[in-house]
Amino acid sequence: QVQLVESGGGLVQAGGSLRLSCAASGIIFRSNVMEWYRQAPGRQRELVATITSAGSTNYADSVKGRFTIYRGNAKNTVYLQMDSLSPEGTAVYYCHVKFSYWGQGTQVTVSS
Repeated sequence: QVQLVESGGGLVQAGGSLRLSCAASGIIFRSNVMEWYRQAPGRQRELVATITSAGSTNYADSVKGRFTIYRGNAKNTVYLQMDSLSPEGTAVYYCHVKFSYWGQGTQVTVSS
C-alpha cells in the first residue's frame, strides 16, 4: 500500500519559517518525481515545487527564493522548507507522487 504522510504544518507569524515533511512508503521513492501542491479555501490547487529523482528542482514563481524542496532518499522523505512566509502562504499543503498518489495534506496558517 502506498502512503504519503505529511507533517510539519501549523500556525506561524508572517516572516517566519516552517518545514514540511512527507514520508512515503509503498513506492520506489528514488524512482519518482515528488511534488508539493497547496490549496487555499476557494482557490484551485497549485503546484508549488517539484523535485526529480535526480534532484533537479522547480518552483512556482510565487515561492521562488523563499521555499526549498529537497529529498532524503534514505528516509523516503521529501521536505519543503518554507522561509519568509506571508499570509498568502496560508493553505493546505499536499505531497504528491507525480502522476499517481496524494497525501492527506497538512494545514499551514500564516498570521499577520
